[in-house]
Amino acid sequence: MPDPVQGQSQVPFLLSLSVSAGSEILSVYGEDFSAETKSDGSPVTVADERAEAVILAGLSEAFPSVPVVAEEAVEAGNLPKVGERYFLVDPLDGTKEFVSRNGEFTVNIALVDQGVPVFGVVYAPVLGDIYWGGTLPADLAAGDASGEGAFKAKVVDGEIVDAVTITVRKAPSEGLSVLASRSHLSPETAAFIERFKVAECVSFGSSLKLCVVADGRADLYPRLAPTMQWDIAAGDAVLRAAGGQVLEAQSWQPRAYRVPAGATKSDLLNPHFVALSDTALLAEAGIVPEPA
Repeated sequence: MPDPVQGQSQVPFLLSLSVSAGSEILSVYGEDFSAETKSDGSPVTVADERAEAVILAGLSEAFPSVPVVAEEAVEAGNLPKVGERYFLVDPLDGTKEFVSRNGEFTVNIALVDQGVPVFGVVYAPVLGDIYWGGTLPADLAAGDASGEGAFKAKVVDGEIVDAVTITVRKAPSEGLSVLASRSHLSPETAAFIERFKVAECVSFGSSLKLCVVADGRADLYPRLAPTMQWDIAAGDAVLRAAGGQVLEAQSWQPRAYRVPAGATKSDLLNPHFVALSDTALLAEAGIVPEPA
């Protein structure tokens, strides 16, 4: 198998950029820090801001023609005009997990092209796990496409090692492993889960849930509560590359990402969605997707 880290020459750069942002986060993680509250009630720390600054600087230098929609910049009122192609950045997804110091938070960088998250990186600095998947468009890749697919590796002393291909698994006959957010399990979500044969419910923080479906440790992740585009796009790219899907929970079609002209932060909200290893699971719950 071609070395997935060396396949497309810009892929190593994006992985390294994620690791650099993670280093900024870890420098704060080991100290005493305070969390402020944003307009939507979620916490933010200096780690979010430092990590985002690293990512924005790197992307603007490497991809000057591609606009970047980044969480903290948008919170500050800086939402650029974008077309069909743009980066989505969540420098620290799972700030609640960061504040509680449970390690289940991530750095997220995704490239959206014509509504599709075509490439994404998800890095969990404390766990030392990095996931990536998809293919950069030819005009941005600056190399061949031998890095196609979804991958997981370890980060040791800033170096990416032991990269392996990941794929979704076939649903076990004894029942599904379902992921649920610790902070967001609504009655609606609980009722949805009951429509499936479930062997276990497992809690993970942040966009790691999407990656856990992608690497075959779980089968289903329903999110019937508010999220933003930058929360899931990178993990969505990894999951798609691994053979899974993120489906909008009304049409049951793949999540499409857009930033309309004149958009504000509220326009970047995701609809309710379900991430799953195999769309055939929908039939188990009696769900029929709308025509594409």
